[in-house]
Amino acid sequence: MRAYYALGRAVALSAVTYRTNFLLGLGAVLFQLVALLAVWRVLLAQSAVQGFTWPQMQGYLLVAFATGTLVSMMSDFRMAFRIQMGLVALDLVKPLDYQRARFAEILGGAWIEVLVVAVVGGATLTLTGGVATPSPAMLGLFLCSMLLVIPLKFLIVYVSALACFWTQSYVGVQMARFVIINLLSGALIPLAFLPGWLATFAQWSPFAGLTSTPALIFIGRVDPGRGLVLVAVQLAWVIVLWFGARLIWRAAIRQLTVNGG
Repeated sequence: MRAYYALGRAVALSAVTYRTNFLLGLGAVLFQLVALLAVWRVLLAQSAVQGFTWPQMQGYLLVAFATGTLVSMMSDFRMAFRIQMGLVALDLVKPLDYQRARFAEILGGAWIEVLVVAVVGGATLTLTGGVATPSPAMLGLFLCSMLLVIPLKFLIVYVSALACFWTQSYVGVQMARFVIINLLSGALIPLAFLPGWLATFAQWSPFAGLTSTPALIFIGRVDPGRGLVLVAVQLAWVIVLWFGARLIWRAAIRQLTVNGG
């Protein structure tokens, strides 16, 4: 555990050292929050749309910002670079589990992301007048859901980065992941606005757990029973993807060639 802790600490120090890269990535998510707040305020000024009122949408977008900030996108760039340059061979000779090591790095930077979410979220609430908070039972479900966002998002990013073992063009893989996640997670628009069949598919996919599930719980769009089911789906996908990623890793390292071997 000491070795994994050291990896996490190194990533935290790196985020502090290379502040520009971190702030640029944060700026993109923050710009999206401001733009969506402005658009939805106009759309919901007169009446609710699909049952969403302006106060509910405001809370929804704040949660979407929080989930978008967690698990820095720089993590996949770092991993993809090491695979493409062959530096992953150095990771293989370390007495550490590769997947757990990458997760430890994600956790190392998480405290900075949580701090940013708290500061930006607090400032937004102050400027916009605040939002209604869920009941204690729903608040507990919401916190559980937010905790599950971290391993779930890590696993989706991790699996996509493993594609570098089969292709040298990771940018295309990353862009495809961005599009899929933004659409099927509810980060851009709530899933209720999608066609019925697509909304149903998205709700039971792992992507809904990245934004839609915690956001709907926070704004009270689901009752405790339904919220518990959605959190259980999140947990189930974390377990499935964790062990699925290990199978993909076993196939991926067979593609590795180092010094012709």
